[in-house]
Amino acid sequence: MSDRLARGWDEAADGYEAYWVPRFAPWVETAVLAVAGATLPDGPVLVPCCGSFPELEPLTAALPGREIVGIDLSAGMVRLARERAARHPRARAVQGDASTVDAGSCAALVSVFGLQQLPEPDVAIGSWVAALRPGGLLSVVFWTGDTETDGPFALLFDVLRAHVPPPDRAWERRIAAAVTAHGGVVHRDGSVAHPMAHKDPATFLDAYTRSGPHRPLADAPFFDAVRAEFLRRAPAGPWQHRPQARHLVVSV
Repeated sequence: MSDRLARGWDEAADGYEAYWVPRFAPWVETAVLAVAGATLPDGPVLVPCCGSFPELEPLTAALPGREIVGIDLSAGMVRLARERAARHPRARAVQGDASTVDAGSCAALVSVFGLQQLPEPDVAIGSWVAALRPGGLLSVVFWTGDTETDGPFALLFDVLRAHVPPPDRAWERRIAAAVTAHGGVVHRDGSVAHPMAHKDPATFLDAYTRSGPHRPLADAPFFDAVRAEFLRRAPAGPWQHRPQARHLVVSV
């Protein structure tokens, strides 16, 4: 599973950087603002599931002089992350499994849209909380099952239901308990929504299936049927929507 996910992201990396990073920037800013200006203990800021590392620039501005370390499983993503980190002497990107982080290893942890891709997100968030040193902060933004009720994500998930089983979302209900079990104090657990726009439904679908976590879907034998049904039901022309994500802010 991990190898297949990493290979998918290797193939999607350049397209993700070009298409999705600008559209996800408001959520990155939301996550970084939660730690900006905070009094933190000594140690680095970790960014698990860093992808191409879009958190880096806002983090260096918010926490000048702090070491910032991105972690990602995908070699393709780490290549882009290292290109970005090369402009910052206190930053680096490493290839590795971000679902487990060494206990007591960081002053803060920031992650955007990576948690939900891990095999056991509730176990991973427990490891991330345990990684914080006393006085540290965690700010994590992730997609959940209620991202939107109307819009391109909602329509695509509805079309896919005829071809693939729905994902198990039970872990979402275990997140808060996993945080407190590892000594975390929850300061925020709520939704954050931002506007997003696409040129047309076909542009969205191509970007989603070729430059995102569902890269293998583009090669599935049923994809032509999915594409036809999605485009048949989608509105014509530019598509604007306002997806929401869950934002957790935790201290120890």
